[in-house]
Amino acid sequence: MNDALQSLIAQRKAQTDTVILAHTYQPPEIIALADITGDSFALAKAAAKLPQKRVIMCGVRFMAESVKILAPEKEVILPAPDAGCGMARMITPEDILAWKQEHPDACVCAYINTTAAVKAVCDVCVTSSSALKIVSKLDAEEILFLPDRNLGGWIAALLPDKKITLWNGYCPVHDNLTEEQVLAAKAEHPDALLAVHPECREEVVKHADMAGSTAEIIDFALKADKPVIIGTERGVADTLTKQYPDKQFYYLCPETLTCPDMKYITPALLLAAVNGEQGEKIILDEELRLAAKKSIDRMLELG
Repeated sequence: MNDALQSLIAQRKAQTDTVILAHTYQPPEIIALADITGDSFALAKAAAKLPQKRVIMCGVRFMAESVKILAPEKEVILPAPDAGCGMARMITPEDILAWKQEHPDACVCAYINTTAAVKAVCDVCVTSSSALKIVSKLDAEEILFLPDRNLGGWIAALLPDKKITLWNGYCPVHDNLTEEQVLAAKAEHPDALLAVHPECREEVVKHADMAGSTAEIIDFALKADKPVIIGTERGVADTLTKQYPDKQFYYLCPETLTCPDMKYITPALLLAAVNGEQGEKIILDEELRLAAKKSIDRMLELG
């Protein structure tokens, strides 16, 4: 990376009272410029506690919305306005309201990978790391889980006593991974452990030594006494390989496990966002924000 550009971004951050957050799936050059990196909800919680008045969210739209939900007093900027989430686009508030009419006694559980408008008509949110714990505590006769059928199916298999009805959504990146690709990687690296995200299909997850959130995969990989095949978006393997050169990590089909929305932001685009020349300021209607926050508050209460 250009040292002058890195120095200029640091200077402009200080001058504009700005903090840069980056999701783990971002390119290495963006990770290097971020003040805090991590999972989407961990970043939102961190942002709410930080003193800076401006937040640049290097990720996708629902992540920037989550920051605004928890920190309404801050200016939240998404550097690449076109950076969305294929899964989040697979369900609308209207879809949920119609679904609830068909299941009037059900508890509606939304994955954090959803828009603020969707969260606003749900009962509780979950992250991939908290979903199992939270769903196990819900006492509703039926649970409507949305939008990810793979994460929801993984939870349902682990909680057979729960009646969980799934929305037919998915992560276009993780869902593209096939069992054949996994078996080929395991054959190529027979000494390695396999860690995958539960957004992957059931036939993929069944071959894993562990399944969990991005943070849980990283923790598993760092503690393992063997090489680890990283079965999630390639940004995780990029970061691990760069930061821990003495440990051995293998990419699992990086051409498949690359989210294009997560790769939009460049250092030049980030500088433009810090300067106020690029990006979209996230604005949420206060009634909508408070409604969405209720489902997040419920998640924090149960999790």
